Amino acid sequence: MRHRVKKKHFGRTTNQRKALFRNLLVNLFLHERIETTVAKAKAIRSMAEKMVTLGKRGDLHAKRLALSYVPNRT
Repeated sequence: MRHRVKKKHFGRTTNQRKALFRNLLVNLFLHERIETTVAKAKAIRSMAEKMVTLGKRGDLHAKRLALSYVPNRT
């Protein structure tokens, strides 16, 4: 049963959804603006805010947590 399961699946498997969110976050931080649907924007909003909070902390553990979620694309 699906009691209290409230995240959007977007018709994708778990790995595809994680890759989609990761790509949206990377593009958001690289270009500071992305063009996407409202549902996808709402889905990545909390992740983006967590990444900003990690960036504000700035210690080594926060950097490693951020890089573990978003790959280092330079």
